[in-house]
Amino acid sequence: MKIRRVIIRRLKLDLVYPFTTSFGTVRDREFLVVEIQNEDGISGWAESVASSDPYYKEETVKTNLHIMEDFLIPIIQREQIMHPDEVSQLFSHIRGNYMAKAALEGAIWDLYAREKNMSLATALGGVKKQIEVGLSIGIQDSTNELFRKIERGLSQGYKRIKMKIKPGWDVEVTRCVRKEFPTIPLMVDANSAYRLEDIDHLSQLDEFQLMMIEQPLAHEDIIDHAELQSRIQTPICLDESIHSVEDLRKAIKLGSTKVINIKIGRVGGLTEAKKIHDLCQKHNIPVWCGGMLESGIGRAHNIAITSLPNFTLPGDTAASSNYWHTDIIYPEVTVDNGIITVPDEVGIGYKPDMNRITAVTLEEKVFD
Repeated sequence: MKIRRVIIRRLKLDLVYPFTTSFGTVRDREFLVVEIQNEDGISGWAESVASSDPYYKEETVKTNLHIMEDFLIPIIQREQIMHPDEVSQLFSHIRGNYMAKAALEGAIWDLYAREKNMSLATALGGVKKQIEVGLSIGIQDSTNELFRKIERGLSQGYKRIKMKIKPGWDVEVTRCVRKEFPTIPLMVDANSAYRLEDIDHLSQLDEFQLMMIEQPLAHEDIIDHAELQSRIQTPICLDESIHSVEDLRKAIKLGSTKVINIKIGRVGGLTEAKKIHDLCQKHNIPVWCGGMLESGIGRAHNIAITSLPNFTLPGDTAASSNYWHTDIIYPEVTVDNGIITVPDEVGIGYKPDMNRITAVTLEEKVFD
């Protein structure tokens, strides 16, 4: 494929409900959408999951724009790319900046699938026609409000509930949830809010039969997580600690994790996500797809990767309406009793809504 044009749009969407984690509260999302056109005018689409602030990872919308414009886009403009798997190698001499790389690579994957007249899921080697999804619930003002959101999610058929925790909102809240909902599939996500000296406190979570505790310790750590896993029964799921298949290899060797959350942006793209999936499958480690408050374009990529066979746990790809008043794709992502049907249309399987995209675009840059 020969790339003719790259268009980067900076968008802003307001969330239906504020979303609170141990990092803070998010009320709207500013993000980048990438459109890459070939010489025939066919476009591939993706989005960057970097946010305005460097709280989840060090990347931001502004740093992504800089890295894309000054380093990554010139690479893909001058190269003849035969397959999207080549992109990560072309970018390999540029350190880090995984979310910027993933956005451009994702658009090339979508473009490739469209050129081949196949769905993105098929292009990736996906086999599942339907995927199970769960609901992620942020830190609430009260347990009653948390109960209300859990009840709403269960009534919609979501296959598991993930609740965010932090010091002061963890063991006792989880105990209340378990008392109210004794049998639901339940997990907690700490977003690196704890330290190894909290091990006795975290071990209290063992009594609640949780599916997992996600990223309890430092965001780059695999050593302390190995010690923590050896001393608690609840499976540890690593998120922020895993940027590559090489990180995963080391974590497996140390015994740092029993479950992996794969986020396309965090690991640098779909090609690396596939490698992580494959190594986990080899070691019988289940994986699931995490969420980053994506718009429908990012959700479409999550749905496609989740069609791979070792995505055996429900992911975070909830319906568009859980987050956005109006999404930027049509049809919007919908969930039927906790199930999303993997689209079989070409590419990501959803159409970008150009009227909606134009209405929420703050800035646009075109690279011919």
